[in-house]
This record gives sequence, C-alpha cells and structure tokens, in this order.
Amino acid sequence: MWRWNQTALEDFILQGLFDDSFNHLCLFLLIMLVFLTAVSGNSLTILLICADPRLHTPMYFLLSQLSLMDLMHVSTTIPKMASNYLSGKKSISFVGCATQHFLYLSLGGAECVLLALMSYDRYVAICHPLRYTVLMSSRVGVMMAVISWLSGSVNSLIHTSILMNFPFCGSRIIHHFYCEFPAVLKLVCGDMTMYENTAYISTVILLLLPIIFVSTSYGFILHSVMQMRSTGSKRNAFATCSSHLTVVSLFFGACMFSYMRPRSQRTPLQDKVGSVFYSIITPTLNPLIYTLRNKDVAKALKKVLRRDIFT
Repeated sequence: MWRWNQTALEDFILQGLFDDSFNHLCLFLLIMLVFLTAVSGNSLTILLICADPRLHTPMYFLLSQLSLMDLMHVSTTIPKMASNYLSGKKSISFVGCATQHFLYLSLGGAECVLLALMSYDRYVAICHPLRYTVLMSSRVGVMMAVISWLSGSVNSLIHTSILMNFPFCGSRIIHHFYCEFPAVLKLVCGDMTMYENTAYISTVILLLLPIIFVSTSYGFILHSVMQMRSTGSKRNAFATCSSHLTVVSLFFGACMFSYMRPRSQRTPLQDKVGSVFYSIITPTLNPLIYTLRNKDVAKALKKVLRRDIFT
C-alpha cells in the first residue's frame, strides 16, 4: 500500500529537456513534429491492418499490437513534457508520476516480449512454411499478444508499487522529462542497494532473455536460408526478416544503453538522450520501416489512397 500522507503526495518537479532559449524552442518544435509523425504513422498502420482483409494474419496482428504499444508509449510521455514546457510549469503530481511510471514501464516490457515472440513467427514462416497455419494460428497470435501485455504489466506493477512506497526526502526534482525509473529512484531515502540490484537483475532478464530468444530464432533462420538453393528464395527470406530485425536492433540497442550500464557510468544527459531515442525516435521509425519495406502494407496503403482519391 502506498503511503498516502501529505509528504508522500507532494508534487514532483520534472526538469524537462528544454530551457527558454531559441535553440531549445526549435528543438521542441522538432520533437513535436516527430511526435505527430509517430502518432499518425502508428495509427495509420493499425487502421490499415484492421481495414484490409489480406492483412488479417497473425504476423500483421502482432504488428498492430506493436504499433499500439508505440502509440501509447509516445502518448504517455510527450504530451506532459509539451504541456509543462508551454505552460512554464514543471510539476507532476504523485499519482500522475506513478501512473506515468507504470504505463511507460509496462509498455516497454511488453514490447520487449512482443518483439521476441515476433521473431518466432518469422522462424516458423521461413523454416516451417508448410506448417505455418498450424504453428501460427490466430489463437497463437492472440496468446502471444496477451502474454506480452500481461508480462509487461505485471513487471511494471511490481516495480511501481515498490518504488512509490519508499519515502522521498530532500529535493523532489526529477532530472528527466518524465518519471523514468532510475531518475525517480535517485530521490528515495535510505540504502537502496539491495533493491537496485534486484531491479537491475530483473531488467537484465527482461532484456537478455528476449535478445537470446531473438538470436536463437534468427540463428535457425540463417541456417535454413543458407541451405536454400535459389537466390530468389534467399532474397525473399532476408526481405521478410529485415524489417523486424531492424526494429529489434533499434529498440533493444537503445534499451541496453539506457538500462544496462552501471550506475557509476550514468549521467542525466545520457539518460535523457537514451530515453528520447527509444521512447520517441524508435516508435516513429517502426511504422516507417514496416510500411516502406513491407509490400503487403504498402499495397494496402496504396489501395486506401486510391480509394480516397476516386471517391
């Protein structure tokens, strides 16, 4: 149970990303443009997959879940950051901080698991194409999505409940633009070594296990591709996996930079840069990568545009 006393419920102060200089105003406008691109791109991807019957397959269902996670991720952090910058206020309530922390952590964890499970879909499609409809049925796709959402939510609920139950003392200034776990943890009183080690281990597990799963899947895929005699088949196989592999590399690379470095090597500026990349840049690039490099999604987009033009 959280400590619902007056001290615990005091507002936090988010340091943010920008000051009042002209250069930071331009940077703010650039990030808002990126934010709008992320929202429109992921929303469009979800709508295309829902609207086009040819995309009603487990692979595209999982892609729609990825886009939904990205859409929610950017919507969890950027609007509050923009609101504080435009209003000149930097505060966020205790409940607001806890809610933001739970949402961003659960979405990040869910995306880690989902990206790992999507690699299994690619493994089945390339290594066992004749059994794809059996091994990757619609039911299996729904189960993968449920596992992703549930695992991320449970992990985040545990960490948020424990973290927000600790006493906060001294300065309540969070040196970040949202309530990120390491930034909030620095405000906690007392010796946090044991909990930090536990949180670090759980973070490593949540990142390393999916990475190992992805690496294993692509190891089997690479072995299968090397045995193909046709150059065209090899090219199609690599094209099928390239979008997912690019997204995996961007997301896990940014997460490892943000959360797997020792505390002694972390600085507020590095934390902010890492968070901007995986919480803003990556959700923006994901729909662009899948739309531009996926023929089915590109065809669905052209079909919608053609229909809108001629109606």
